[in-house]
Amino acid sequence: MARPHPALWLLALALLVTAVGALLGGWIAERPAGLVPDHLRATYDPIHFKPAIEQATDEQCLACHREVLDDTVRETSPAGVRAAASLAWYQQTSTYVGGQETFHRRHLVTPLARELMDLRCTTCHQGHDPREEAPGSSASAVPLTSQDFTLRKPVNVETTCLMCHGQLPVQLMGLPAPWPEAKAMFGNDCLTCHAAIRTHRHQVSYLKAAAIEAAGAKNSEVCYGCHGGRAWYRISYPYPRHAWPGMPADVPEWAKDRPTESEARFQRPATARP
Repeated sequence: MARPHPALWLLALALLVTAVGALLGGWIAERPAGLVPDHLRATYDPIHFKPAIEQATDEQCLACHREVLDDTVRETSPAGVRAAASLAWYQQTSTYVGGQETFHRRHLVTPLARELMDLRCTTCHQGHDPREEAPGSSASAVPLTSQDFTLRKPVNVETTCLMCHGQLPVQLMGLPAPWPEAKAMFGNDCLTCHAAIRTHRHQVSYLKAAAIEAAGAKNSEVCYGCHGGRAWYRISYPYPRHAWPGMPADVPEWAKDRPTESEARFQRPATARP
């Protein structure tokens, strides 16, 4: 018995796909309200793009992305390692307390986050192209010069994550050794120097400046936690060099290209500063 020609198989498959598509399309068109969300329409909602995302609230974001706060870590890994018995290198500071947490929960709802941080979804997320997550790759994509996100990442790590997860610039600060080795020489107190140097700090919308200063005065690991103690990267963040009382007129060579103000979207009104 002769086998059917391959073209006939392709024709039959095309007809089957068309029939299924027609049935599915008709069902979606007549579905009860709310039964199947319109994912494509939601994906391209203006809230995911500028300028709307700049005004988006956490409530609006979490209406669809609530799982970032509801998800929890495994109690035991697939390899059998218990989360409660495991400490990562970035969990060695005394401020990293409590059980293991997910990424977003650690930044938004843990006790330390509520005490010292004022992060919002849009602090990090400034929108990105949902088609390919590659800036500058099409006529409608954001330009390569954009700082909204980097290749294959929904944020720009250099302008967000690095602010709190960069290395401590030991050489620029003139420390004789990395802080864990040198801290005893300074009484394990960052304010030994910083009570008078670069005193205009933390005045940004995503931090609680007064709470940080109070906590840092009691425990320098509060300072070190965000300035090298949880460094995900090998480089440090080039913090703006805000003027402070008694600031020397001469600018160090390494600071000549530093901005003197925080990024505009992070600046706090003068009336909101402690």
